[in-house]
Amino acid sequence: MSRRPFQGTWNIVRFNWPFYVLSAAIVFLLLIIRSYLTGLSFHSAIDILLVLTVLPTLVSLIVSWYVYDHSNLYSLDWLDDLPCNKTDRIVNINAGFDETSSLLADKFPGIEITACDFYDPSKHTAPSIKRARSAYPPLPHTRKVSTDAITLDERPVDKIFAIMSAHEIRDRKEREIFFRELSRLIASNGQIVVVEHVRNMANMLAYNAGALHFHTRPEWLKAFSSAQLRVDREIKITPFITAFFLSKDGNTS
Repeated sequence: MSRRPFQGTWNIVRFNWPFYVLSAAIVFLLLIIRSYLTGLSFHSAIDILLVLTVLPTLVSLIVSWYVYDHSNLYSLDWLDDLPCNKTDRIVNINAGFDETSSLLADKFPGIEITACDFYDPSKHTAPSIKRARSAYPPLPHTRKVSTDAITLDERPVDKIFAIMSAHEIRDRKEREIFFRELSRLIASNGQIVVVEHVRNMANMLAYNAGALHFHTRPEWLKAFSSAQLRVDREIKITPFITAFFLSKDGNTS
């Protein structure tokens, strides 16, 4: 399933519209104030405030376009060397907004893919998720699960994907329990792929305070380790997006 031009950037604006409305309101107010004030010092001060308001917003949108509309994040080219057999079973886990199950089905045709949604409005309270879920209802046949009980049949799972979803688990204990569930489900020689923004310098420069919504790399590693999962590979899809390839500790991919 192909993505529309600027689909990712538009979704960022659509799901986080109060931030952009606030930024626009601040710019409008500053321009009004500037028109009533005289004096070079006043105008210079307001111009600085305008730059400090507009520039971070533009930078975040440009980075979002690069990540979600221009990079190979959604082409899944970075999965080209992930071995998959026709008999494999894939589970794709989302947090109420599933952009990737259809893409994975195109990437791995003929392989069984089960989409799971762990969104719980009492736990995962970010307003952007609610807006995303309203705009994009769950795909047909999506299984409703919880972070502490991902109930599937007894067949082993060969690949588990959590693409831009696990960061919505804000509570550390819940996050550790979630990864223990993934460890329980995955086959002994299976692999878990976690794709996320990481709270690092690149994301802080791009998203400013918005990067606080991301977890640090040590936080991710702690969650993986608590579930006895090891990082086999760690790749940068872009400077802003990291993919962790995990397996059960003691096994290699």
